[in-house]
Amino acid sequence: MSKKKNKQKEEIKDTIQEKENVQTETDVEDMVASEESEEKEQEEGLDGNNENVLNEFDKLEGELLELKDKYLRLYSEFENYRKRTLKEKEDLRKTANESLMNALLPVVDDFERAQKANENQQEAEPIKEGFSLIYNKMLNITTQKGLKPMETEKGDDFDDEKHEAITQMPVEEEGLKGKIVDVVEKGYYLNDKVIRFAKVVIGS
Repeated sequence: MSKKKNKQKEEIKDTIQEKENVQTETDVEDMVASEESEEKEQEEGLDGNNENVLNEFDKLEGELLELKDKYLRLYSEFENYRKRTLKEKEDLRKTANESLMNALLPVVDDFERAQKANENQQEAEPIKEGFSLIYNKMLNITTQKGLKPMETEKGDDFDDEKHEAITQMPVEEEGLKGKIVDVVEKGYYLNDKVIRFAKVVIGS
């Protein structure tokens, strides 16, 4: 009887031990599964964070490129504005005396006509010298300010950018047809800009 009880006790112990072992294995499996689940969640979280970081980086990179493009455009516009302003100032400086020079040109014409009229007057030498002195002084001043006479001679080609044809005149020479045959009024430049067209006669 005693042996039978001992055997039953041992069987009960074995059963309890097996249950404890099973419970322990289950707990371990649950712990492993829980850890794996946490690791997976962390990895998914990291993947999500990495994707967000990459998206934010792409966005910032796009904004940077856009700002760089705007900067280059503004810089280019400013450079063009600066160059245009400098050119306008230079042009203004060169032509600032244009109205004054245009007002003086008839006086220059009168001096030249007076000199030409007195060329053969022997008794008018003192007057001729006075005319020449005043004319040369005025010519030096106007030359310093950029005034330059236009070189136009008989036989030159007609150029509508610097010549004004006031009439035509029949000519016998074939080589003078369509050419300048006479200069009625001299043309002038002011710093390479035509401020008065040369008035000419064209051969026909």
